[in-house]
Amino acid sequence: MATPAIYLDNAATTPVLPEVRDVMLPFLDATAFGNPSSRHRFGRVARAAVERARAQVAAAIGAEPGWIYFTSGGTEADNLAVLGGALAAKAGGRPFRVAVSATEHKAVLAAAHAVDGLGGEAVTLPVDGDGLVDLGGLDEALAGGVALVAVMWVNNEVGTIQHVATLADRCAAAGAWLVCDAVQALGKVPCALADLPRAMLALSAHKIGGPKGTGALVVPDAHAVHPLIHGGGQQGGLRPGTENVAGVVGFGQAAERAGRQAHAAAAHVGALRDALEAGLTRAIADAVVHAARVPRAPHVTNIAFPGTDSEALLMHLDLAGVCCSSGSACTTGAVTPSHVLTAMGVPRDRAVASLRFSFGPQNTMAEVEQALDVVPQVVEKVRSLGAVLRR
Repeated sequence: MATPAIYLDNAATTPVLPEVRDVMLPFLDATAFGNPSSRHRFGRVARAAVERARAQVAAAIGAEPGWIYFTSGGTEADNLAVLGGALAAKAGGRPFRVAVSATEHKAVLAAAHAVDGLGGEAVTLPVDGDGLVDLGGLDEALAGGVALVAVMWVNNEVGTIQHVATLADRCAAAGAWLVCDAVQALGKVPCALADLPRAMLALSAHKIGGPKGTGALVVPDAHAVHPLIHGGGQQGGLRPGTENVAGVVGFGQAAERAGRQAHAAAAHVGALRDALEAGLTRAIADAVVHAARVPRAPHVTNIAFPGTDSEALLMHLDLAGVCCSSGSACTTGAVTPSHVLTAMGVPRDRAVASLRFSFGPQNTMAEVEQALDVVPQVVEKVRSLGAVLRR
């Protein structure tokens, strides 16, 4: 019997948890299908479910329910925060200028580019070799006047945890908002928005066992963001449109579980990650773990295997039953090296030879052992094939 494939790409997406699916089902059939804006009993059932989910998400990140604005996912939340925040600043006579770290998710970088396209300005903040934002660069950007600074809490490719509290304090002192993509942080590292002055967070359900197509922007002051979608008055008009009730309900359940089990889940996936890193660096002497010198989220590791290329590794690993990625799933197919590793100063030949392994609560140590059997063999095979092609 063939060995079952193992899924080590949880930073891309996670399987929907059974308890999440169960709470969603009534809102996908005739049991509770109402529009939450309707005033009859069917609508009231849906509205109550949405508000309960809003409270669940808020509790998971130490926020107030009124700060939660549901979106179609993390990408929309990032765009609403960055572009919407910049437009609100412009309307209020403040600088139409944003600063974003060089290692942000493409959703944030693209939103910053849109600010440029509308006549504003986007400043890129450099990072060091481990992906931490350069504070000197931040201070320079703040001194020049910016509406907001965007720095992700946990990097989605290498797992670096930013010094969010320090960043928030410096932004607040300069009168700027900190936009924090916390998609990879929720459920993995302690998150409490109430501890961060003038900060807003972007979240996504499908990274924590919830459904795809649902996310949230968490912002204490709705006036800090200009709506990007125009329509009815749902969610105070900041994000109008009929809510995805089933998705929102699933997000609420997933967020509650993530908050409740964060410590145990972090210990579990951290042990798996550490075992994989230790085993691979023993078996492959020149393997390099990126950002290993700084605090990282426990569920992600990014490792370079010099003398290979990630696309060939991914193909052969998939055939061998190990599913991982070469970085963000949103950039799969790109022929250029990861912009994150490039910004960190990783040489091109090492950047294109890097893989991301990411863990979830369903993964086991037996799967790590299976990966430790397979990955070194695949690395050796890809290196041998490359040597033949170079002859």
